[in-house]
Amino acid sequence: MMKKGCPFGTHRVIEPKGVLPQPAVKIDNSMEIYDNEILIDVHTLNIDSASFTQIKQEANGNEEKIKEIMLAIVESRGKHQNPVTGSGGMLIGTVEKIGTALEGKSNLKVGDKIATLVSLSLTPLQIHEIISIRKEIDQVDIKGKAILFESGIYSIIPNDLPQNLVLSVLDVAGAPAQTAKLVQPGHKVVVIGGGGKSGMLCLYEAKKRAGKDGQVICLAPSEGSKERVMSLNIADNFIVADATNAVEVMDKVKEVTGGEMADVVINCVNVANTEMASILAAKSDGLIYFFSMATSFTKAALGAEGVGRDNTMIIGNGYTKGHAELTLEIMRENPELRRVYQELYA
Repeated sequence: MMKKGCPFGTHRVIEPKGVLPQPAVKIDNSMEIYDNEILIDVHTLNIDSASFTQIKQEANGNEEKIKEIMLAIVESRGKHQNPVTGSGGMLIGTVEKIGTALEGKSNLKVGDKIATLVSLSLTPLQIHEIISIRKEIDQVDIKGKAILFESGIYSIIPNDLPQNLVLSVLDVAGAPAQTAKLVQPGHKVVVIGGGGKSGMLCLYEAKKRAGKDGQVICLAPSEGSKERVMSLNIADNFIVADATNAVEVMDKVKEVTGGEMADVVINCVNVANTEMASILAAKSDGLIYFFSMATSFTKAALGAEGVGRDNTMIIGNGYTKGHAELTLEIMRENPELRRVYQELYA
C-alpha cells in the first residue's frame, strides 16, 4: 500500500522542515512514490536560462565541468535548483507509474510522454547519467527519474510538433501568455531581451494584442537578432542597447516613442542588474513584467521608489491559465516563427 502524501509535496521536504519543496534546501529524491505522485522516466532537462548561463560561466564552457556542477546540485539538494540563481527549468519524460490516489482523476496514463510545467527547483530528481549537453539551447539529455506532485501541472506532448521544440517553448510559456493578458490595443510595448527565446514569443503576442495603433519595440544587446526579428514582423522598432545601462535604454526608448515611453515593459533577459532599465523605459505609471529569473525584487522595488516612479511591477509567474496551449498555438499559427524556433532551439 502506498504512503499518503501532501498535494504540494511537503512530505518530501528534508530541510528545513515546515516549508514547501521549492524554497527547501534539500528534498527527498527517493523514487518510491506516494499515493498522489507520478513517477517519470526522464529523457531531457531544459535548464532555466539564467541558471544554465551561470553554470556555463562557472564551468568556463567545459562540458565535463557542467556535468559535475549539475550532478553536485542534484546530489546536494535532491532537485536541480541552482544555488546561485535559485531557479530550475523543466523536463520531458515518460509516465512510468501513477499513484493510487490519482488513478482515474486525469487523462494521464502510463506511457504518456509529458513536459512538466513546474520548476525543477521543486521536483525530486535523480540523474543516473548525463548523455549529452546542447549548450546553445540549455538542454541536457539524461537517464534519470523524477517525481511530479499532485499539484504539479504538465502538458502531454502533442504529435504535430517536434519534442525538443515543445520542450523549448513550454519552458517559457508563461511569458507570452502573460503578455497576452497585459497588452491592450494601442499600447506601446518594450521587450527587453526581445531577440531571445521568450522574447520573440512576447514580441509576437504583443504585436497581436497591441494592434495597428500600437508600437512594439525589441531591445537587444547587439544587432545579431535584428534581421530575424524584423523579417518576422513581430516588432515595429529594434533598439540596440545594454540593458544594464538604464539611462542609455531610457534615452533610446524615448527617441523611438517620441518621448511617450512604454505602457508595458517586458523583461526577458538572463543577466542581473536590468531592473532600472525596465523601470526607466516605462511611463511613470506604466506596467513592468519581470519574466527574468535574474531579477532582484529589492533592486526593482527600491529602484522605482528612488526615481519616483509609480509603476505596477509584476513578478514573472511561469504559470498562467492556458499558457501551454497558447504558446503551442503560436507555433502552429505562424510557420515562419516556428521554423526559426526549430532552427535555434530544437
